[in-house]
Amino acid sequence: MSALSPAAHRVSPALARIAPFAIFIALLAIEPLAASQWGDPRWFTVLRPLLVACVLAVFWRHYEELHRLRMAPRHLVLAIGLGIAVFAAWIVFDRGWAVTRELKDGFNPVDDEGRIDIVLVSLRLVGFSLVVPIMEELFWRSFLLRWIEGPRNFLAVDPRKAGFAAFAMTSALFASEHSLWFAGLIAGISYNLCFMRSRNLSAAVLSHAVTNTTLGVWILANHNWLLW
Repeated sequence: MSALSPAAHRVSPALARIAPFAIFIALLAIEPLAASQWGDPRWFTVLRPLLVACVLAVFWRHYEELHRLRMAPRHLVLAIGLGIAVFAAWIVFDRGWAVTRELKDGFNPVDDEGRIDIVLVSLRLVGFSLVVPIMEELFWRSFLLRWIEGPRNFLAVDPRKAGFAAFAMTSALFASEHSLWFAGLIAGISYNLCFMRSRNLSAAVLSHAVTNTTLGVWILANHNWLLW
């Protein structure tokens, strides 16, 4: 039997960007069932993104667009500014018409004695602020935005060349993923703009991470667990 050719070992660029997101959504879907089998369901919540981080690590060498961390100062300012603006939208548009379904209890790291569990908070912040931005930007911006524009070879699509259909569809789908749909729409538009203007996925990841980190700190400071 002949040896497998190098092509047989190649990973589809689409698969490498879809798989972490798909696994995250699958784990999210089974969370109510799986959590019922755990003594403390919060551990399932904090371990979910850590499992996704392992998948990202497996595919990491295929994410060429994230191997370039340097960005122009103006793109750095753009990423941080948009990230803070999205955070503001998240805490302002959190009720009424801007919400598709009533927010549940959220992730509450307070124990029975009224103390915040530092381990749970740390793991939650790592997943929320680091893993989720990387996973989502690889799927929504690196893959889907460019795939809609050029499905035959999305890696060759210049982000600045993405048309209105790709921009609108990814923004709307990103919004539909969140209970706070209007804030999610603002986020989708902002991260799309960040990626398209900078042509650097790291800028979009940074912007998303700024939003999530700032939101996480705000949630902890205000004990507003509904948004977590």
